[in-house]
Amino acid sequence: MAYQFDHIIDRRRTGSVKWDFIERGAGHEYEYKPVTGALPEEASRLPLWVADMDFASPQPVIDALTARAQHGVFGYSKAPDSYYETIVNWMQRRHNWSVKSDWILTTPGVVPAINYIIQTFTQPGEGVIIQTPVYHPFYSSIENNERRVVRNPLLVQDGRYEIDFDDLAAKAAAPDTTLIVLCSPHNPIGRVWTSAELQRIAAICAENDVLIVSDEIHHDLVYSWANFTSFGVACPDAMDRTIICTAPSKTFNLPGLKTANAIIPNPELRAAISATMLRNGVFGVSVFGLLALETAYAAGEPWLDALLPYIEDNYRFLEQFFAEQLPSVRVTKPEATYLVWLDFRDWGLDADSLNALLLHEAGVYLNNGTVFGEAGAGFMRINIACSRSTLAEALQRIRQVAP
Repeated sequence: MAYQFDHIIDRRRTGSVKWDFIERGAGHEYEYKPVTGALPEEASRLPLWVADMDFASPQPVIDALTARAQHGVFGYSKAPDSYYETIVNWMQRRHNWSVKSDWILTTPGVVPAINYIIQTFTQPGEGVIIQTPVYHPFYSSIENNERRVVRNPLLVQDGRYEIDFDDLAAKAAAPDTTLIVLCSPHNPIGRVWTSAELQRIAAICAENDVLIVSDEIHHDLVYSWANFTSFGVACPDAMDRTIICTAPSKTFNLPGLKTANAIIPNPELRAAISATMLRNGVFGVSVFGLLALETAYAAGEPWLDALLPYIEDNYRFLEQFFAEQLPSVRVTKPEATYLVWLDFRDWGLDADSLNALLLHEAGVYLNNGTVFGEAGAGFMRINIACSRSTLAEALQRIRQVAP
């Protein structure tokens, strides 16, 4: 079957955060500014920022949701046994991880799950470790719950990000540091942590009684030059103190359906999180989210296997463009995700000026690197899960405003 990833779908005026809004700061506050005009007006911008794709989801998912919508009754829903079985099969088939159905706790998203975990297993004022620069809702999940962000800054070795294990060990040893949130694969830098790296994290956390949360939402989006290993596969002995968060949202472009899962082998941890969710009034699941997940995992694999080479070719196109036409922008080669970390520091602009130049003069909306932490100053994150022609236009616009 041919998949039309080059086909451009007009997402304007659909309530799309990516296409119809501008973010104010990093606090998930948005201003409605739909794309309507022509360059150089801001309203003509090409948005390559929010981490969703401009591609239609797999046709079996669309068909299943359409049929369900035609049923016409959308009452309260609960996941059937087949839902859990589909997840178990996917994890075994794609990630060589033997998961049990009763380990799976359905949540309305990975970020909500991280908030529930922080509320359940830490106390106000305690420290939560994150590895910066990192996905910005990690910061707000910690700070909004009155916990303390403990930064374990990543090191850059020959253009590749690495974990500072000495710093991690020192910070994990603090008695009021009780939790670490991993980003695996890592957003925004695109690293896939090796089994050895994950095992070293597990050893440090075991020694210091630090609970581990591994956000593996991008685990299906891995390039041909890398291999992803789930924390559950790399560190089976650590699973009594580990929670792994997954979702089909990045894999199959389903984030708006608000369905994710926390995989928690320890029944006591699982029960504690369930209790926190109930206290927050979270019960039941989206009827469409359940169906989309089950259909995608059961019938979406051919679509995914076609998508991955397309995204990889988009990356190669971007890499070649900057090498040949704009070498002042350095590219961090990703191992996973459809997000690429770009280094604009040679342009000599502060973060706000760089963002303004790209948004208002080039009409290209990227993620300002500073939202991922102080180490992101001078960087931008670009989303390449779009048509090749859209990516090409965005890159040409960036080249035209280069100082």
